[in-house]
Amino acid sequence: MENYQNYKKLYDWKKPKNRKWPDKEIVSAPIWCSVDLRDGNQALANPMTIDEKIEFFDYLVSIGFKEIEIGFPVASETEFQFTRYLIENNKIPDDVKIQVLTQSREEIIARTFEALEGAKNAIVHLYNSTSKIQREVVFHKSQEEVKKIATDGAKLINEYIKKYPNTNWYLEYSPESFSTTELDYATEVINAVLKEWKGHIKTKPIINLPATIECAMPNVFADQVEYICENIENRENVIVSIHSHNDRGCGVATSEMSLLAGADRIEGALFGNGERTGNADILNIAMNMYVLGVDPELDFSHINDAKAIYEKCTKMKVGPRHPYAGELVFTAFSGSHQDAISKGLKAIKEEKKEYWEVPYLPINPKDVSREYEPIIRINSQSGKGGVAFIIEQEIGYQIPKKMQKEIGYFIKNVSDKAHRELNNQEIVKAFLSNYENRLGTLKITKYENKKDTIKISIQIKEKIIEIESAIDNIIDCFFANLKENGYSIELEECIEQVLDKKIITYVYIRKDNIWAIGIDKDKTKSKILALISAVNRMEEK
Repeated sequence: MENYQNYKKLYDWKKPKNRKWPDKEIVSAPIWCSVDLRDGNQALANPMTIDEKIEFFDYLVSIGFKEIEIGFPVASETEFQFTRYLIENNKIPDDVKIQVLTQSREEIIARTFEALEGAKNAIVHLYNSTSKIQREVVFHKSQEEVKKIATDGAKLINEYIKKYPNTNWYLEYSPESFSTTELDYATEVINAVLKEWKGHIKTKPIINLPATIECAMPNVFADQVEYICENIENRENVIVSIHSHNDRGCGVATSEMSLLAGADRIEGALFGNGERTGNADILNIAMNMYVLGVDPELDFSHINDAKAIYEKCTKMKVGPRHPYAGELVFTAFSGSHQDAISKGLKAIKEEKKEYWEVPYLPINPKDVSREYEPIIRINSQSGKGGVAFIIEQEIGYQIPKKMQKEIGYFIKNVSDKAHRELNNQEIVKAFLSNYENRLGTLKITKYENKKDTIKISIQIKEKIIEIESAIDNIIDCFFANLKENGYSIELEECIEQVLDKKIITYVYIRKDNIWAIGIDKDKTKSKILALISAVNRMEEK
């Protein structure tokens, strides 16, 4: 691409000599804070109504969020009234903290505390931008002047806390655009704010480090986070939080690596909603922990509910390939994938394995209530294993392994001619009409089983032949009569399956390379129907 030389690194970073975070693992859930109702909401073309925000808030509480940023009370009357509604109608559980955003200006801070009056637990989130480009281009202020904006805001908040003593106050500070702020300067500003708040609250202050613009690889941001963790004062008494955006498409990785680097808390939104390319996707991060055997402490066991509430309230759509929640994420079209999944599921069932281990399926779809959606779907790229799997799942037929190849090609051809994917019902219908009790040149017109003797009337074209024989000899008599009428067949495979008090008979005729199926409550009739199906298939070839 042209003009790449017009860009340069926007971040201050030198490779640390003694990195610690790459050797760590995520072994427990962080503190989660949803910003769906603030950062996510402000990114919508049509922001949520109060009713939609209430519904979304209730859902976030129901799945386990204990900290929820509900809005920016001075941004609009809707934001203010929503905050008041939650408080005045006792919609906030005692163990949930609501969080609101404020800039470092007295009239805004005053209005923020007015909105929060009566709340039991509230986080006041103060922010101001600290990066070099913001200082020089937006604010035209020096480092000292920008730091003073932060500390002045911190002091004002201390004063307003005294005016509202009935609330448990939690304080948060974000050096906005931290990802493009010089590390030593960011540390200086953070420590100055912490100094102002020391002794004014009983709770640990939160220092939130935003990748406001994700402008570097995730490992670079992790180095920045580790630097802050090692250089802020009284680290053991501070909660370090991360707010990752997704400009490079790495918001999830950035958040995960930041946890390794020492962060205690993650801010993000369901499905990554937010400005530009969005925030880090909390659902994705939480489920990533889940599949590693770590309890995320958020309940996405009904993941379609998360998708439904998100799409209803935001008017946005979840992509079909979204990890864990996408429509197609548990679906395989490839033949080799289908075969491996089918065998993996069978092994789980038969071997009663302690842990989930299925090729191409890192998670059991049932764990997120996706059991009723097809894992294997069929188009012209699919293979024999996938078709056999669907047939067994839908109608219980256990297709013999030698038969699966032929059926796979048959269904692929049906899909190819239709130029589209086939749904499960279409697959079963095509399979049964082609193989089972196939009508044609031959058909049974009468069948009687009198314990020791069987009588059969078979129509061959316009001719009716009568066969009567002992049960043990009936098949040989059937073959003999076929041969007399010009049909010479060699039965190579005959496999029986009992299903719902019926006998399914799978037969393979060697000479013509034909598979066919018969089904009936009577074992002998099932076999004869399968042989007749095979002859009728041969006639149509």
